[in-house]
Amino acid sequence: MELKEKLISSFMAFEQQIDVDSNLHDLRSAAIKNFENKGFPTKKEEAWKYTSLNSVLKNDYSVFPKHEPAVEFADVKKYFLHEIDSYKVVFIDGKYSSFLSATTHDGIDVCLMSSALYKPKYKMIIDEYFNKIASRDESLTTLNTAFASEGAYINIPKSKVVEKPIEIIYFSTGKEDALMVQPRNLVVVGENAHVQIIERHQSLNENPVLTNSVTEVFAQKRAIVDYYKVQNDLSSANLIDNTYIAQRQESRVSVHTFSFGGNITRNNLNFYHLGERIDSTLKGITIIGDKQHVDHYTLVHHAQPNCESHQNYKCILNDSATGVFNGKIFVEKEAQKTDAFQQNNNILLSDKATINAKPQLEIFADDVKCSHGCTIGQLDETAMFYMQQRGIPQKEAKALLMYAFSNEVIESINIPELKKRITKIIATKLGVNLGFDL
Repeated sequence: MELKEKLISSFMAFEQQIDVDSNLHDLRSAAIKNFENKGFPTKKEEAWKYTSLNSVLKNDYSVFPKHEPAVEFADVKKYFLHEIDSYKVVFIDGKYSSFLSATTHDGIDVCLMSSALYKPKYKMIIDEYFNKIASRDESLTTLNTAFASEGAYINIPKSKVVEKPIEIIYFSTGKEDALMVQPRNLVVVGENAHVQIIERHQSLNENPVLTNSVTEVFAQKRAIVDYYKVQNDLSSANLIDNTYIAQRQESRVSVHTFSFGGNITRNNLNFYHLGERIDSTLKGITIIGDKQHVDHYTLVHHAQPNCESHQNYKCILNDSATGVFNGKIFVEKEAQKTDAFQQNNNILLSDKATINAKPQLEIFADDVKCSHGCTIGQLDETAMFYMQQRGIPQKEAKALLMYAFSNEVIESINIPELKKRITKIIATKLGVNLGFDL
């Protein structure tokens, strides 16, 4: 049975088990109907022109795990930001792990999506925010909505500054021959509140994994949200990450995406401006090789005046790897005084590596400052020669140039321990010891 048919046939049993009488019934039914009509995206769709899921969909994925997951902390400690204290919401094969988690209801809610969806005390928040900005048309988002039952629920009240980061981690054990998981996250950050969030999906075994994740983030007036996505999975893992962000007046939201591992990774990142004097930052570093494929698809929808957005994506490709950057800035007629910047720089280290870049501006306002740029090239041979003449070996010189290329994004990480972690991952990917600590 093809995966599409398997999912559709599983939906009725899933909803009977979860909430056939709940107020989500109509929402789920409409979502699965949309997926049934559209199916998985193909390269015939403009938004998926450079990414094919055909090889991924051939696996016989388990939709609901048959085995009871169990993981020892010692085996996964390295995937946590263990150098500092943090809140943790951890899932193993899609199921919540209380043993590895550290949640809280002390002034803030850092807990489970399943609790928020089905407990009466959360009903007002769910009614107001759940599935309000996630696409009701994009097939993989609606597939997630149909099966949404577990994930992270984060609610930060007005004027609350969260003193330590929140980690959301999804582990796949490999106890299934092939596993598909569909986590759903909801983040609501109140007026004048501030939070830092780190999200990671990590397989622990070479068995194939397909993750179809959806996250909705709501930043109220003057809220500050720093969101970091660390993608350094095994070569058997495939990730489709759909993130939707709604910002109110004077809020500041930044999303950093670090893509180093995995087989096929697709990052859909959508920002919607719902007030004036908003600041949005989208930054990313991609370093991949072999036959890895990473696709960044971004949208910043400027609908109100006096707002800013800044996009900066760096990509280093080796071997037969493929990178995609498809970024759009959309400026409505009412969004005067918009300041929008988009930059995508790429280095190809191999003749077989491929980059597909499509920066886009759609501007309907006449008083704006918008720019976009894209570069594709190789390492500067003159700089390499200059460094080698001063006694730096070729391998280290090459790595230093690539690190310097990425450093503009690294410098904007606001969690020092995470900055150190990302620096070490980059050094490992480049195959050198950079010889300094940040």
